[in-house]
Amino acid sequence: MNISARITNRQGEHTTTVRPNDRDHSLAIRPKPAGLDLRLKGGELLFLALATCYCNDIYREARKRKIEVVNVEVEVSGEFDGEGEPARTISYRASVDARAPREAIVDLMRHTDDVTEIQNTVRRGVPVVLSHCDAREV
Repeated sequence: MNISARITNRQGEHTTTVRPNDRDHSLAIRPKPAGLDLRLKGGELLFLALATCYCNDIYREARKRKIEVVNVEVEVSGEFDGEGEPARTISYRASVDARAPREAIVDLMRHTDDVTEIQNTVRRGVPVVLSHCDAREV
């Protein structure tokens, strides 16, 4: 799957789009009251990505095991020290209600933690490269 994300932000105009495999999805992220910057920080969106990925993957992996999941809750937390510094800690908690024995649900949760793409991306420290700068004087 190829994924791209785009933010366009200028006074009076703000759009946020995610594009998995050439299908656009808009996200509503409001700008700050002054009209510039976003109300959400990148770290907040990173933590939301971790929670979303684990939640979605629980359902994916449960289908493979023929486990009916009825509720998933995921909470991600961590700490950033200062500007330009990476997160110091990231941890998450999950709760899954399913129609299966407790041991099977715990096994599903641990397996999902092993195969969740975003968690594995962060854990392995994939390089992030600024590939192009397009600066225009106005």
